[in-house]
Amino acid sequence: MKAQQQLVDTIANNIANTNTTGFKKNLLNFRSMLYKTVRAPGTPTAAQQISPTGLQYGSGVEISSSLKVTAQGELEPTQNPLDLAIQGEGYFKIARGDGSFLYTRDGSFRRDGQGDLVTVDGFRVDPSITIPQDALDVTVAQDGSVFVSLPGQAQPSIIGQLLVSRFTNPAGLNAEGSNMYTETVSSGPPTDQVPGQSGSGFVRQSFLERSNVAAVDELIALIQAQRNYEVNSRTIRVSDEMMQEVGNLVR
Repeated sequence: MKAQQQLVDTIANNIANTNTTGFKKNLLNFRSMLYKTVRAPGTPTAAQQISPTGLQYGSGVEISSSLKVTAQGELEPTQNPLDLAIQGEGYFKIARGDGSFLYTRDGSFRRDGQGDLVTVDGFRVDPSITIPQDALDVTVAQDGSVFVSLPGQAQPSIIGQLLVSRFTNPAGLNAEGSNMYTETVSSGPPTDQVPGQSGSGFVRQSFLERSNVAAVDELIALIQAQRNYEVNSRTIRVSDEMMQEVGNLVR
């Protein structure tokens, strides 16, 4: 019942984040717990016979691991030129300010008081992009090149280059909350690449990546988990009733 409750909690978290930008749904994996062996398979039962199956019975189930599904979410158009999405593999690299970095698929960026491109929490994008105060327009090409139109200039000026970070095992990233991830030994070190090169994704301006949660699938999984929980609770009630019967016989 505890395992099914944790599954329900995971599904509920997925459903709650259906509209969260760049959210990747989580899956739980289960495994059987230790078995009690009364008679091992192959145990002799007579002079010339052995037990073909033995006698073992299990002690329940436990959660073995969780898995982040890194499949691409649908790209949704917006009217904000600072909204960016990655079409394909890769993450935006975010500087924490203490020398460490975060990684995210959430490209809902803003411009702070210094003109730097930052997240909604104020963390700077790495490499740093500073938009001039008098910029008339901002254009981000699919390869991550950032251009601005300035007064008195006929042609846009390039002010920076966005990179995307790729991991050997992105499912091994550690979720930090706020749509952010950190590198782990399991994910491997990041490789910073120009968008569109060597298999990395392209940058799409004025788009945001939606969550990859399919609400219908999650609701079906929720119903199944609920039914499993009910069946498990029924087995506990039956066991309790059997123990009561034994108690009545003793009295």
